[in-house]
Amino acid sequence: MRGVKAGRLLAPVLLTSAMLAHAGEGADGAGDVVAVERIGMGLAADLAEKAVSVCTDRGYAVTAVVVDPSGDPQVMMRATRAPRFTRQIATDKARAVILSGVDSGAFREARDDIRMEMNHVDGVLVLDGAVKIESGGATIGALGISGAPGGDKDAACAREALDAFYERLELR
Repeated sequence: MRGVKAGRLLAPVLLTSAMLAHAGEGADGAGDVVAVERIGMGLAADLAEKAVSVCTDRGYAVTAVVVDPSGDPQVMMRATRAPRFTRQIATDKARAVILSGVDSGAFREARDDIRMEMNHVDGVLVLDGAVKIESGGATIGALGISGAPGGDKDAACAREALDAFYERLELR
């Protein structure tokens, strides 16, 4: 009987100890300091410049935007004749990649049921034309393009830019 009573008294102490041990962790189980993989400024600039160049060679005046894993713009390159609105559209397409974890065209296809609602989320456009930037299995950003006559053409320019820097993305 004494062991049962001691167990009842000890259980709250153990529970409190466990709660205190995890008090510094967030809802995702992360501790106080979290390392996040990010794309470097040089590679981000090279990707954006290459994407604009590829599209320009195809006759499209586009804007390319690289966003970081939080969806914040890191680099923006705009062809001389690209309309000003392409800056926001490219950024919002790239943010859709960060939100969904897949290329924006794949997100659009997979979630056409909520596409219109998602397009009302401030800073997100669920349109084809943005691709995920990965390195070593981690999403380190997204490249969004706007200005070609169709999101499929924007996405093709983005993919070609990523392919041009494959070794820099994989060899970190």
